[in-house]
Amino acid sequence: MQKLCLWLVWLAAIGFSTLTKAAIILQYHHVSSTTPKTTSVTPAEFRQQLQHLKDQNFKVVSLERIIQQLQRGETTVDNEVAITFDDGFANVFTTARPILKEFGYPYTMFLGPALIDRREGPVLSWQQIQTMHDEGVIIANHSSYHHRLAVPNIGETKKQWRARVKADILLAEQQLEQKLGVKRKWLAYPYGDFSAELEDLITELGFIGIGQQSGAVGPGVSMTRIPRYPSSSQFAALQHFVPKLKTLAFPVTNYSGADPVSTQNPPTLKLSVKVQDFKATQLNCFFNGQPIELQWLNAQTFTAKAKAPLKLNHNRYNCTAPSLKKPGYFYWFSQPWVFVQ
Repeated sequence: MQKLCLWLVWLAAIGFSTLTKAAIILQYHHVSSTTPKTTSVTPAEFRQQLQHLKDQNFKVVSLERIIQQLQRGETTVDNEVAITFDDGFANVFTTARPILKEFGYPYTMFLGPALIDRREGPVLSWQQIQTMHDEGVIIANHSSYHHRLAVPNIGETKKQWRARVKADILLAEQQLEQKLGVKRKWLAYPYGDFSAELEDLITELGFIGIGQQSGAVGPGVSMTRIPRYPSSSQFAALQHFVPKLKTLAFPVTNYSGADPVSTQNPPTLKLSVKVQDFKATQLNCFFNGQPIELQWLNAQTFTAKAKAPLKLNHNRYNCTAPSLKKPGYFYWFSQPWVFVQ
């Protein structure tokens, strides 16, 4: 009996250990002092963030390493961080790249090949992209045209939507393979918008889906909605950056009530989680920094709903709970919303 009790204690410890290990993926667009603030981090802020990672002994690794850990069902490694950029802006090459080289940090860039071909905005050239690829930078799919993919356009049927989105994703993959010889089947959703139907489609295509909603990476994370922490704009300052590095992946067991697409505003989030390393009474959910109503339906499932309609450009519910085993760390889950009429 004593051996059985010790074995059960050991199993519980292993479970807690798995839950309390998480990696962090950071997401950027511009590294510049002259581009729109909402999608920018200044060179000074970017350097300060990287210096903090170095000073605090974080290990900056490739996104591929973290994704492979998830694919294999391995425990993500504490203190590992991956750096990613969306859209392929030229200042990633001219400004971010030299700073990253100083620190010796790997990074990933998600881009839309059609936007590069058309030179839409201050984007990279294919020559610059080739140089970065030759230096070991991971280049991956952000759809070819960077259109919104989550729901049909006005007047578009579900069948037409599916055909359009599938063609856009596969075209980008084909273009990246032709230009650079890469084919990873990763998709970073344009604008961070996705839906349960889009998740089903990319699963059917054999892709991994990567969002822009905040959260750590570890047990319970879906391979069709891998979270990343936006690290620009108001989130660039160290006072906001540092707490992100002390978060854990929310142990979700059922996402069926968490389709980002909603016809109701305010929407209702329903989520089933493994309540093991946090107290249900300490779970709180917020919208735009303000607490929202939370109700436990049973020991593992809760709902959350704001009191008033959401009116931001990017609407998120964020749910957090302090870890019991890892003082100072919080479980974090972010739910994006896409509204349809």
